[in-house]
Amino acid sequence: MTPLRRATRFFDNLSRTPEEGGPGGVIHHGARVLLLLGLVVLIQVLFPVSPVPDFPSLEKGMVPAEDIIADVGFSIPKSEPELEQERAEAAAAVAPVYRFEPAASDSMLQRVRSFAAHMDSAAARGGTQQEIRAALRQLLTSYGFPVSEEALDLLEHAENRLLLERSLERVISSELPAGIVASGDDSPTPQWRIVRDGSEQLVSRDSVATQARLFERASDYLPADAPAGLADFQRLALILFFEGSVRLDRAATEQAREQARAAVPEIKGQVLPRQRIVAAHEPVGDPELERLNAYITHLRASGALSPGGATTAREAGTFLLNLLVLSIFGFLLYFYRRPIYDNFRHVLLLTALIVLLAVSAAVVANTRAPVELVPIAFPALVVAALWDGRMALNLVLVMAVLLGVQTPFLNLTPRTLLLLGGAAAALSVRVVRRRSQGLMLGAVIGLVYALTAVALGLMRNRELAEVMTGVLWGAANGMATALLAMGFMPLFESFTRITTDQTLLELADLNRPLLKRLSLEASGTYAHSINVANLAEAAARSIEANPLLARVGAYYHDVGKIALPQYFIENQARGRNPHDQLDPRRSAEIVRQHVLEGMKLAEQAKLPESVRRFIPEHHGTQAIAYFLDRQRQHTPEAEIDPAEFSYPGPRPQTKETAILMLADSVESAAKVLQDPTAERIRALVERIVQGKMDQHQLDETPLTLAEISRIKEQFTVVLTGMYHHRIDYPPAPPPASAALPPASAGSSARS
Repeated sequence: MTPLRRATRFFDNLSRTPEEGGPGGVIHHGARVLLLLGLVVLIQVLFPVSPVPDFPSLEKGMVPAEDIIADVGFSIPKSEPELEQERAEAAAAVAPVYRFEPAASDSMLQRVRSFAAHMDSAAARGGTQQEIRAALRQLLTSYGFPVSEEALDLLEHAENRLLLERSLERVISSELPAGIVASGDDSPTPQWRIVRDGSEQLVSRDSVATQARLFERASDYLPADAPAGLADFQRLALILFFEGSVRLDRAATEQAREQARAAVPEIKGQVLPRQRIVAAHEPVGDPELERLNAYITHLRASGALSPGGATTAREAGTFLLNLLVLSIFGFLLYFYRRPIYDNFRHVLLLTALIVLLAVSAAVVANTRAPVELVPIAFPALVVAALWDGRMALNLVLVMAVLLGVQTPFLNLTPRTLLLLGGAAAALSVRVVRRRSQGLMLGAVIGLVYALTAVALGLMRNRELAEVMTGVLWGAANGMATALLAMGFMPLFESFTRITTDQTLLELADLNRPLLKRLSLEASGTYAHSINVANLAEAAARSIEANPLLARVGAYYHDVGKIALPQYFIENQARGRNPHDQLDPRRSAEIVRQHVLEGMKLAEQAKLPESVRRFIPEHHGTQAIAYFLDRQRQHTPEAEIDPAEFSYPGPRPQTKETAILMLADSVESAAKVLQDPTAERIRALVERIVQGKMDQHQLDETPLTLAEISRIKEQFTVVLTGMYHHRIDYPPAPPPASAALPPASAGSSARS
């Protein structure tokens, strides 16, 4: 046996009560008590008991009734955003460190002289003017100069080359020793620290020459009669060979800035012993909350007010309180939802949902994330979809109280958001008819979060930005939890073996492949199923059973007839019955087989168990009376096995399957009823229902006699509407231009 199969059998065994052959009462109830205690322990671990007494729950805008005085002195630390901002400002205020590089001018001079020598060498190698220009073109290209005919006209003359070299040397020798910074290294800070000859000097940024200023002054070093275009080539040469003599020391600058960051104090203030932290009868603002939180943090860290005995007592009290709060939901299941309590799968899923919510809440509290992100809507949606909104609302109330007594959620805002957000989820499931409408659920939950944030903001005089933050986080929570809940619902349905209304609505789509196939291959059976569905739904609604389940079960109850549709009377042409050519025993076997074929098709279509059970239970263990009587007539002396002429069962186990059994029979009989008046239909329904009871087919169903009476009454009303007496209308007069045969004169039409 596989581990999954063993686990399934284990859960199923724990789901049986002692009366049903399950484990003894100690094990049955003990397993559930252990789950409850495990939840309490988990809550205690996720939300450790504060080592100091809880202070009044204060929020911004509240007015405390009494002063809060510090028993010990403490420091008020800066918040992380404040600290980061001050550190960034301190680092930005540090003047960058630049170093003067005297070798830069020598290096630049060497490159200029080397370039001039290469030009002279190239010109000397060429013979003709074209060869000189070709050699210069190749040289300039190798250095990266843009080559133009004007540049070649200048450089092919030795006197211009010499003039260029001399002007570049004068520019470099005169300007670079004063200090020039490259354009990529200039910092926007107003002051720089320049290290030169071992000493450091703080100078204005504007006092340091830049590369752009050097280019502007370069033309001043050319004689006034210099050839046109030589100044432009000189600027290109300076750009190509430039090396800044003042360079940014990035490592020294970063080190200085890091020192400035480290020098920022982490404390913004001190509170002395016996100093007032929060004043009575005055609105609480951010400074008061900051001081109070710093005081609580200090007490927890130092243990100043937490002797060992007091801490143990607080832990015991918290454990007891958590146990009492969770026990409320446990007793609710035990006294008012006993089927859920007895089903261990259901209890296990509820436990998992509570664990998921508690863990998520602890993560939100520890990361100081917005309380709107606590996903209380997720378990509420799941419970409301699987069971009902009332049970989901009870779970929300219990969890809102449970989380509300934990230290991180002691304020009014968390309790209010948890309560209203969860309640919106529990009650909004009723507006959703398809799983694809999960966005509608998210919109409803998000709207409630938004209204709650606005209401609290108005009460506490909060700023618009703070209110809008709460609105956005609430909307995000609503959308995410709704989509996740709807996405995981098939998994939860499979585990609990519960079929939700959303699944039933999807199965009720008459265009689903199995129903479409039934309509095409067994049209008579399809029409019969639609009529039976109308009867079953109305009867189920009259006794407060599940009308949607009854309708869907009726749609699929006869799908097995697809295998051999011609052997069932509703699909046969008038006067042609293939059973006339068969042995009664073979006919009974074919009729019985449609139940087994139906179960096979339902399994292939992955219909849920709650729908599949309609297929065998709507016939129960009834005898196939027509073929049994024929067999007795053919072989009156032979001994007949009744099992060969009976349906395999089981008998109806639920109200809905019992309703379908009755609806299936009365609809078939009503179709052949002569003159179907209300009195005749009532008598027919009474006779058929009484026959089922006499055959003990309803013995295992939870229907009461009062409910059976209401079902019969509803059948009569619906069947009377379906098969009411239709009046004969006179024939329409023939058109004047039409020549009708005499036989048509007596024709009539019925409505």
